[in-house]
Parts: sequence; C-alpha cells; structure tokens
Amino acid sequence: MCAYVVLADDDPKQADLIRRYLEREGHSVGVVHDGRAALDEIRRRMPDLVVLDWMMPRVDGLDVCRVLRRESEVPVLMLTARAEEDDLLLALDLGADDYMTKPCSPRELVARVRTLLRRAGHAAAPGAGTVQKAGPAYVVGGLVVDPDRFEVRVEGRLVDCTPGEFRVLEVLASAPGRVFTRKQVLEHLHGIDRYVTTRTVDGHVMNLRRKIERDPTRPERLLTVYGVGYKVADAPSPEASDGGTGPRAR
Repeated sequence: MCAYVVLADDDPKQADLIRRYLEREGHSVGVVHDGRAALDEIRRRMPDLVVLDWMMPRVDGLDVCRVLRRESEVPVLMLTARAEEDDLLLALDLGADDYMTKPCSPRELVARVRTLLRRAGHAAAPGAGTVQKAGPAYVVGGLVVDPDRFEVRVEGRLVDCTPGEFRVLEVLASAPGRVFTRKQVLEHLHGIDRYVTTRTVDGHVMNLRRKIERDPTRPERLLTVYGVGYKVADAPSPEASDGGTGPRAR
C-alpha cells in the first residue's frame, strides 16, 4: 500500500526518523517543518495522508487540521507531547483521524498509517494496467491479496495461507515490481512469527510458491532478485522464471 505522505514536524531528527520508517514501508514522503509549509505542500500536491505535529511555528498543527478539513478529507495523524484527554478530544473534534503522543514508536506510527490508508480505501497507482486496488484488496494480474478478509486467490482459486505467509505476500503485492530485501520483509513478520530470521522469509516464499505458482521451480509471480530479495512480478508471464534478474529461483 504505497502512498504519498506529508510529514510536518519541527523536530528535524524526529522527522528524519519517521521519514525513514515510512519510506521503508514503500511510501513517498514530503517533509516540512512548519504549519505554513505544510499547507503549501498539501495544496501543491494533495497527499494520501498527513502526519501532523501539534506544536509547530508559524501555523500550529491544530490550525492546519482545521484548514484541511475545510478543503479535503485527507486522513490526518496528529503527533503531540500533550497527553491530556481534553487535548485528544480537541484534536479529534477538529478533524484528526488518529492521535499519538510523543515520544512515539516509529513502528507503531507506520502501523497506524497503514490502518488509516486502508480505511480511506487508498489505491496505489496502477503500473502499466497490471495492478489495481479493488476495495481493500491488491490485484496483480490473476493474484488477489485481500488484507481485510485475510484471503489470497489465484485465478479465482482460494489459497490457504498461514499468517506469516500471508504477511509476506501482502507486503510484496502492495508494490508490484518493487524489490524488498529480506530484512524489509522481516519487519512485517514481527508479532506473527515468534522466532523470525531471514531463513523464515525464505521458507515462507518457498511455501507460497507451492501454493500460487503453476510450477514452483519456475516461478512467474513470486520472484527472486539474486543477492537482494524478493518481489511480486507486476506483469506475470509464462516465460518468467526470475524476472530476468538472476539465476532461476529455487
């Protein structure tokens, strides 16, 4: 689920940390450090989601949120060091969709961003007509990955996946053609598998190929990029074995 996110935070170190986590998730991030710049950037290019610090110079986050709600329905995640219930209610009343107090976990923030985007029905831009977001599901050729229903289908056939297998396929299908390293995939397995290593990822991929490929020894959908990681092919073809990026996947 790749998106364009505007991150407005007057703390450069915090902003850089959050940016790196969001980019690892596959999102494009525009970083600004005051409320006026946030409004300018949002009006220049409407984002899919805004991460908004409350206390910023020039225009504070509450005023930015108030203006945004007059102009759009873009999801807003508010960040603030203020933790009183009245502050939370005020932010929500002004139109924030979610609220996190500082210091916050970047991993939790990424998870909340993922949830907000899903609720908003965010669709990744189709690549050459081969991928589309149909409701909450990722559709790549004949492969359908539906996070809300926890379902995988191949050419209409329901595929039974374990939670770990599903999470691996979900992250890869969210950005067809993009190569994910094993480490990046591992980040999506925490909380699903108790003990996770890069070999865990390899095992899930091997099992998925048995379930979604016509010939698991010559994969067309779930490809290995030698020395880097894995990807879901954005245009599966009978001739594909590893996307032309390395030796035949095993």
